[in-house]
Amino acid sequence: MNEKITAVVVIAYNRPKSLTRLLQSLGDARYPDVNIPLIISVDFAEKNQEVLRIVENFNWKFGTREIIKHKKNLGLRKHVLKCGDLSANYDAIIMLEDDLFVSPNFYTYATQALNFSEDKAYLAGISLYNHPLNVHTNEIFKPLDDGYDNYYFQFASSWGQAWTREQWRKFKLWYVENQKIVPDAQIPKNVTDWTDKSWLKYFTVYLINTNKYFLYPKISLSTNFSDTGTHAESDSTSYQAYLNFAHSNTSLFSRIEESNSIYDAFYENMRLHESLGLDNNELCVDLYGYKNDFTSKFCLSTQLLNYKIIKSFGRSLKPIDANIIANINGSDIFLYDTSTNQVNNKLPNNYRRISYNIGHLSFRNSLLVTGKLLALKIKATFDFIKN
Repeated sequence: MNEKITAVVVIAYNRPKSLTRLLQSLGDARYPDVNIPLIISVDFAEKNQEVLRIVENFNWKFGTREIIKHKKNLGLRKHVLKCGDLSANYDAIIMLEDDLFVSPNFYTYATQALNFSEDKAYLAGISLYNHPLNVHTNEIFKPLDDGYDNYYFQFASSWGQAWTREQWRKFKLWYVENQKIVPDAQIPKNVTDWTDKSWLKYFTVYLINTNKYFLYPKISLSTNFSDTGTHAESDSTSYQAYLNFAHSNTSLFSRIEESNSIYDAFYENMRLHESLGLDNNELCVDLYGYKNDFTSKFCLSTQLLNYKIIKSFGRSLKPIDANIIANINGSDIFLYDTSTNQVNNKLPNNYRRISYNIGHLSFRNSLLVTGKLLALKIKATFDFIKN
């Protein structure tokens, strides 16, 4: 029986320090004793000679190494799509942008997850990254622990991801026919507003439109340094994820029908209707307060809406879903009957919401943070005036 070939594809442009760090983590990772192709694709290679030197001097000890030198500046979207198309030459690919860093177990996890996903039509890709934040609201996010090592998320991954040849082929067939993304209540506004330079925008809409998911790990196998580059003005630790540093890694994956950790593109748990004894199609879940379509019969939201409140819950347990599952009393989350209007004048407890998300912030540190934010605001204002 032929061994399946999963290639590692690195996307590089103009960040030599970032690329050096990623390649170091790839060189330090654990691999099976098979030929593992490494492909490094350099955008606008002639203008990025330092990056090219790093790539050419990198010693890949685990298989063949190929360098693709693009003569023109493709931009991130076209570059990712071209690299995704390399999946046609292999059983699967693992794609990594140059500002990432991988766990020593990234390859083991990815190949296990890819094999698990092969006969599951509801899966469109594998994520190596686990989101510590809801990117729409910048609040903490942690998937519910249901005893498995994975969760399901209707949001594509761009900070370490993998596809089988067939998964990528199905996306490209959809992509060719769907070049224009129009606003829709099922698509987060944040995603709709991303520029057309974003490939992630298209893949996330593909998941929503076809009711497919990415398989995500509970503990991350990659993390993001958010280094300065084309889509980042300064580096940040906001999206750093806890990495898997286990000595060995054998994952226990749930099938979607046995998972209690399934999330829509808004980071909302899609199984909470069961805890409330409601049908899925009659409940809108809005624990992060980011949705604006309340046409379902019932709505579970942290927003103060002018509908009849049937029940309320606290925001105490973590993750936030657990408060509904455990029926925690309080007045932070409201279950509304949207068929009955009712004026609700209660002021939202914003302090409780903030403290829930940041844990603890001392007075001294709060002054430091406030000063830094003011300085950044003043700088941005002067830069705007100057330009």
